[in-house]
Amino acid sequence: MTDGLGIWLYAVTSTEDGPVVLGDITGVAGEAPRTVAADALTAVVGSVPLEVFGDLPLHRNLEDLDWLAATARAHDAVVSALVPRGPVVPLRLATVFLDDDRLVGMLDDRREDFRSALVLVTGRTEWGVKVYCDRATLTDAVTEANIANTGGGKGTAYLRRRRAQLSAQESVERDAAARAGEIHQRLVGRAAAGRCQPVTEPALNGRRDWMVLNGTYLVDDVRTDDFAATVEELEKDLPGMRLELTGPWPPYSFAGVDRESS
Repeated sequence: MTDGLGIWLYAVTSTEDGPVVLGDITGVAGEAPRTVAADALTAVVGSVPLEVFGDLPLHRNLEDLDWLAATARAHDAVVSALVPRGPVVPLRLATVFLDDDRLVGMLDDRREDFRSALVLVTGRTEWGVKVYCDRATLTDAVTEANIANTGGGKGTAYLRRRRAQLSAQESVERDAAARAGEIHQRLVGRAAAGRCQPVTEPALNGRRDWMVLNGTYLVDDVRTDDFAATVEELEKDLPGMRLELTGPWPPYSFAGVDRESS
């Protein structure tokens, strides 16, 4: 690329599904995205100024949370606009090449990786499930379960309840982790794939809730109702756990193609 411009890569799709029509969308630099074809793959890219998106300024800009948020929204808007067309492998933020030739070289080198990723995401979308724990409600639920498993007369009821309550308070984090694991396994059983992402600290998301699971799931489009119903059932079955379902999203977590630019 010349004139101080680089190539920002948004996504890769298949040429075999027909021409990519981008419509009236703008990219991270306000540019009009375009396509670069390489055999059976089509990359959707934007020409961006290297003085902003080159290696050094990009690292500096990524530390500016306002800039990062605006850039992420613009990147996702382009990727999301492609999803209705057909299978798309979205690239994560900040994949920049110096020119089209280097981008085409990467596509040639990793053609099979992209083809496999496109097969995986065909007919599927990504859904997120965040699970938050209410300590008090979970402690009460575990206390009641512990009492139900013990015997004894009415005279010792107070002592049994108090011991069960103290035990539940001590084990609440372990119990929450066990329930989060149970939830994840149930949801993986309703999806083509699932991953546990790092949980978000309350200080970072501005919430006071205690997040115990941050899961992403690749779900067949024809089974999304079943998946959503399972989320609702789990929340009813597990007192103290609140499930938050989001999506559908482009399959960022399951593209399976690492960033690699030059």
